[in-house]
Amino acid sequence: MAKGDRKRALRGRAGRMQGGRGSGRASTGQVRLWGRHAVEAALKNPERKHHKLWATRDGIETLDGELPENFPIEYAEVADLARLVSRDAPHQGLVLECAPLEDLHLGDVLAAGPEGPLVILDQVTDPHNVGAILRSASAFGASAIITQDRHAPPESGVVAKSASGALETVPWIRVVNLARALDEVAEAGYWRIGMAGEADTTFAEALPAGPVALVMGAEGDGMRQNIAGHCDALAKLPISNAIESLNVSNAAAIALYAIATR
Repeated sequence: MAKGDRKRALRGRAGRMQGGRGSGRASTGQVRLWGRHAVEAALKNPERKHHKLWATRDGIETLDGELPENFPIEYAEVADLARLVSRDAPHQGLVLECAPLEDLHLGDVLAAGPEGPLVILDQVTDPHNVGAILRSASAFGASAIITQDRHAPPESGVVAKSASGALETVPWIRVVNLARALDEVAEAGYWRIGMAGEADTTFAEALPAGPVALVMGAEGDGMRQNIAGHCDALAKLPISNAIESLNVSNAAAIALYAIATR
């Protein structure tokens, strides 16, 4: 099954401008996305229910492909669009309001079989980091990212802009209990590697030949003890002593590259 078809199978289960600045969660319960890559990917995603597109004429011309017939567009000036998004957000002349994506279930992803690594985030709350991790997950063929339903950012324009379109292509699964999810992942045949700077083993040494679940903790605090205890191995990236640690999104990108090229 092609990646796009697999994702769709999982997902299967004019007037006055309104709204103010924010992270991209509109007061109506809709999600507000901005920037060419995020908006273009959302428009191409058949699982997205679109509400309205605000755009400059130059912004419309940058889109790859034509909009559906009778698609609701309100043309606006750059300054008008700036009032719809978070302060100084690079909207690139495009702001799309749409419904949030439907929830996905871990069991559905696991039932589809291991096609790529899983990325499991323990209380990574910065939307820029989660978006960047989604982008790396897409680049290196990850099957999904998994977060708690709490202690993780909501789907938003900030996440989508940082993900550069990957929010629409990488399944994002939210679970109530991350430790229980790690047990399910192990039962499905994944080797769970927790990234920890204090580990004695390097990531290359811990990397198996089979399916991998990459577990990343929040910057500063790292993984919680209970989550580390549900990993099969703890590993570190062999970075120089000149720097204490890497940003969690940078570390995820390096680890995903290592998995893809082992």
